[in-house]
Amino acid sequence: MKILVTGSAGFIGFHTVKKLLQRGDKVVGLDNINDYYDINLKYGRLAEIGIVREAVDWYKFVQSSEYPGFRFIRMNLEDKQAIQMLFANEGFDKVINLAAQAGVRYSIQNPYTYVSSNVDGFLNILEGCRHHHIKHLVYASSSSVYGLNGKVSFSEHDSIAHPVSLYAATKKSNELMAHTYSHLYDVPTTGLRFFTVYGPWGRPDMSPFLFTDAILNNRSIKVFNNGDMLRDFTYIDDIVEGVIRVLDNIATPNPDWNAVTPDPATSPAPYRIYNIGNSSPVKLMDFIQAIELACGHEAEKNFLPMQLGDVYQTNADTTLLQTDIGYKPCKDIVEGVKETVEWYKNYLLK
Repeated sequence: MKILVTGSAGFIGFHTVKKLLQRGDKVVGLDNINDYYDINLKYGRLAEIGIVREAVDWYKFVQSSEYPGFRFIRMNLEDKQAIQMLFANEGFDKVINLAAQAGVRYSIQNPYTYVSSNVDGFLNILEGCRHHHIKHLVYASSSSVYGLNGKVSFSEHDSIAHPVSLYAATKKSNELMAHTYSHLYDVPTTGLRFFTVYGPWGRPDMSPFLFTDAILNNRSIKVFNNGDMLRDFTYIDDIVEGVIRVLDNIATPNPDWNAVTPDPATSPAPYRIYNIGNSSPVKLMDFIQAIELACGHEAEKNFLPMQLGDVYQTNADTTLLQTDIGYKPCKDIVEGVKETVEWYKNYLLK
């Protein structure tokens, strides 16, 4: 099996590539290594899978020194011609699209970046899949698409008509675009709504990393909405296991789909949407306490109001994932936080 993984220098992408390689797949990794956060972390991830930083250049393949089945290329999803050539030359069987401009709060400051990367770039991936008969496209959506939806837990069957950030709007757009290609061109697509992913090699703009970094370096932490928030924290290994199981379970039409009462999660086309979350929301203050325990001392807390674009809680209903794929994330939060903090100490406090 030959698989394209975009965003392969990113948090989820790196772990996904590593798991695919360990099971024997051939993988081409793509990433533009942008500077949204520290590129040294991205190159550190690539080094773990045998890609030497000095060898990485634009539009040139680098062969892994650790895995014969892995090659990496630095490329922008927005580069239409380059993506077309990549698909034409490589003969991929399946595609995992994890590349995107991430960050809810950053989308408020830099909206144009999100449209070019998350919409224009995703269109190039869809076109590549359409013209080269890709067996299955699995792509990253986000729990942020639920927006103002007050019903919990969040279900794929619910409406996502009211996003509260441009980032969320672009992810909703991805789901709509994917359905169009599934309907028009019979491209099997599955969108995965990730819920607050954390773990080793995590993103430094997200709270698990920010809290750990601040506590271990004796700085105060920012606690928004005065700590009154809940998040469905999901460990990275659980996310990757879900991604790969979904990849292997190619999307099919729903024979029972009813146009009078349409189900947003399925379609008469080969199209599916799944939540991937721990389905056990954790109070923000309890999560901070778990980090404090793993770090060995209490954090100094700076309590602040809710930020623009944030939501009060996230809570994944994973019934569909369990029914269709036979999988449910289950990592204990205390154990997951402990492993995350240990990685931080070993990698960044050497």
